[in-house]
This record gives sequence, C-alpha cells and structure tokens, in this order.
Amino acid sequence: MTEQAVLRVDNFSKSFFLHEQDKRIPSASDVTLSVFSGKLTALVGPTGAGKSSVLKGIYGTYLAGSGKILYRTATNDEVDLAQADPHCLLAIRRQEIAFVTQFLHVLPRQSCEEVVAQPLIVQGVTRHDALEQARTMLAALNVPEALWGISPATFSGGEKQRVNLARGFVFGARLLLLDEPTASLDPYTTELVVAQLEKLKQQGVAMLAIFHQTELVERLADSLVELKVPAVRSNVMEEYANENVPH
Repeated sequence: MTEQAVLRVDNFSKSFFLHEQDKRIPSASDVTLSVFSGKLTALVGPTGAGKSSVLKGIYGTYLAGSGKILYRTATNDEVDLAQADPHCLLAIRRQEIAFVTQFLHVLPRQSCEEVVAQPLIVQGVTRHDALEQARTMLAALNVPEALWGISPATFSGGEKQRVNLARGFVFGARLLLLDEPTASLDPYTTELVVAQLEKLKQQGVAMLAIFHQTELVERLADSLVELKVPAVRSNVMEEYANENVPH
C-alpha cells in the first residue's frame, strides 16, 4: 500500500508586485514536493529561489499565486491550504502545524517559558502542564534556567532562536516547518537541535526544512528538493537595478 503524504505541494508559485515600479517580481515558481510522516524533506537552493516563500505559503502567511497545497489532517481529510477558509486554516495551524521562522516576535511582557508554553495552552493543555513541558524543552536546548522568567525580547539572536525552536518542538505538530533553524546557533547547540529533530522523526512528525549547511542536509534529510531562481526574476531584478543606478 502506497504511503499517503502528510503534505503535497503541486506547482506552487508566488510573486510580489512592486506598485511604484509597476513590476511583478517572481519568488517561488512551479514548486512540487511531498512530505511524509517521520521524514524530513529539505529545501535547498540559492537566495531568491523562494524557499521561505514556500514555507510561508504552506503556513498561510503568504497567499499562493497558483498551485495546490494539499494537507492531510489527523482525521484523514485532505485540505487545500491554498484555498482553505481562513477559520479552517487557523484551526489546523493551532492544532497540527508548527512553523519555526528565522525571527522570534513576542510580547515584551511575556516570559520565555510562557512564549514556549503558549501553543500548548491554545490546544487546551493546562497552564501548569504546558509550563512544565516548556521548561523541559528549554532545558533540552540549553537555555539557562535564569532566563526562563525573562522576556526573550532582550535575548541575543542565538538565545531567541533556541526559544523559537523550543516553542516549535514542544507543540506536538503533525507537520513542522523549519526556516534555517540552526542559522544563529553554535556547534554544541546545533547538535542539541539535531538530536531533537531525530527524536521528532522517530515520533512520526513530518518536516519540511530549509538548510544552508550541506552537512545537516546530509545527516537529516530523507528527501531533497532543489529550487532555482526563476529566470524571469533575475531579468526583472537586473532591469530594476539598472533603472535605479544614479546617473
């Protein structure tokens, strides 16, 4: 019996319109991929190929220009996230899809442990249990206990990234999206993150991740999708640059 993908992206494309210049800038173009339970699919390619746009399209941060984003829910329903009602998309995100972005955006008064626990509380976990799980994950990622009660708005880039990862890992997602999860981390902490990713794979979590480190792709990826910069984008950007050179 053929295994069903948790996520199938078919011919996804996204572009952005610069109104002042009256130009459309292509980002991702005709992207097709599949992600399976307990497997990590790696997105690779140069800057401008639209890797982050793909993740944001799946999560609903960006509207798809074209194509399908077919997600199979825990109840085995297939939902096209590119066309889903916003309320449906939000419900799926709250319960099943986690996204670890490159940047952590938090409320200034919210403590580190509360930031990590919040997705669990939204899912209905008691505040006590959610905080316990958050603290366990923060410890696993080597976030000093002295920082747990402090707002991560004051943290360094690497510390913020560990908090961001802790929040994504503790979520219990069926699908985990990762945008350069180790970019700000030292080698020791990177190994801690790799250990958590391996554990999540064993638990059956499906993952789609952007990595720029070849070593991590070789260690973690079960499949590889290489994106290229759309030729139209290169031409438009070159034309835009030439138009804005001071004369």
